[in-house]
Amino acid sequence: MSGARAWALSPLDGRYGERLAPLGAYFSEMALVRARVRVEVAHARALDALGLFSPLTPDEDRRLCDLADGFGEDAFAAVKAIEAETRHDVKAVELYLREGAALREPNRLHFALTSEDVNNLAYSTLFSAYVREQQLPALGAVLRALITWARDTASAPFPSRTHGQPATPTTFGKELAVYVERLGRCHRVLSGLRLSGKLNGATGTHGAAAAAAPQIDWRAYEKRLVEGLGLELNPISTQIEDHDSWARWLHESRLLSSILVDLCRDMWMYISNGWVVQRARPGEVGSSTMPHKVNPIRFENAEGNLELSSALMAFLAEKLTRSRMQRDLSDSTVSRNVGVALSHLSLALDEVRAGLAGVSLDRAACTRALDATPELLAEPIMTALRLEGHPDPYAALKSLTRGRAVTGEEIAAFVAAAPMREETRQRLAALRPTAYVGLAEQICGDVLDAAEQALGAR
Repeated sequence: MSGARAWALSPLDGRYGERLAPLGAYFSEMALVRARVRVEVAHARALDALGLFSPLTPDEDRRLCDLADGFGEDAFAAVKAIEAETRHDVKAVELYLREGAALREPNRLHFALTSEDVNNLAYSTLFSAYVREQQLPALGAVLRALITWARDTASAPFPSRTHGQPATPTTFGKELAVYVERLGRCHRVLSGLRLSGKLNGATGTHGAAAAAAPQIDWRAYEKRLVEGLGLELNPISTQIEDHDSWARWLHESRLLSSILVDLCRDMWMYISNGWVVQRARPGEVGSSTMPHKVNPIRFENAEGNLELSSALMAFLAEKLTRSRMQRDLSDSTVSRNVGVALSHLSLALDEVRAGLAGVSLDRAACTRALDATPELLAEPIMTALRLEGHPDPYAALKSLTRGRAVTGEEIAAFVAAAPMREETRQRLAALRPTAYVGLAEQICGDVLDAAEQALGAR
């Protein structure tokens, strides 16, 4: 790391700057200014249909499109130079377009708009593109990794814990499928998400536009322009768009983060117990003093970034849905930090995917763990004895197994002596912890089939 990144204040731009560089297209200052330019240009061009100004000439239309589509670093520098003088970021965009487009009637630029009309649409188009182009593909990659691993381990017996104590066995694939289902719900919600936008003036009344051109259906115009940008119209607002749709996105992303934290912690425990093993990579070091160590650093790094992201998103979702009266500017600097929260989530998704790629199930260790806990068979034996009419099978099995080490021989002796039909006795005598997994494989398969269909894998 050298140059500006070596001195970066945030690890997002420093330590992780190269990995997160693609997110600059959605969350950087340049991306925001470019999005403002595109909103202003879309509005200036859409006004042609209203007949309020002379129609744009082909050259004028081309110049406007070039300013929007070709916006680069030189253009950004030009806008920021104007802003340094005006001390107003949106006005600087208007003045930049006035100079660059050289329109015969430049008053169509920023016509009847307030800054928030431009800003809310700019941000929402950027955030929508991020969800579509970055967040959903990253989540999809994690889901596909889980699905592949779950398919391979759908029938692999796996120890389980309730309250940290040995409990009814399961299969590893089924445990992974739980996360496939939970994360798949988030994927479906985010896939259907539509952020909102508005273009209705300084207090949400179309006041200036209606006063200047009362013959125009400004509400219909607003709907066409907002929806043309890929957003959902917010039909009523104060000066500020309420950002409730942003909050819904942030809350769903927080839920996604919470589920991923749960996954990371489970993986950490599986590795700690020796049931899941990590593949050592040549050249890597796990400890500065203990040469043997292979740390679950991917899952730990993901967990930390997820918790940080979640805390930021909680604040953002609350802050950005509140504004004094028509508008206060406290949201302005806060909105610029949405990318910080989502960048930590993006980093975490990448870490989870990499973590999953570096581990595998130790089937032999899982079998040993299950064979060492024959007391797990107390539950199915007790349940079967209920159907056999035993007077109190729970008490009988509790007396045999609770709070003490039990051997397989003791379990077998109990089954041999307990009153039951011979058919039931033979079935229970043949039961082993590794075979006591219920319908786990079937449940796993059904969930994975549905998830693959939702992701378009089949």
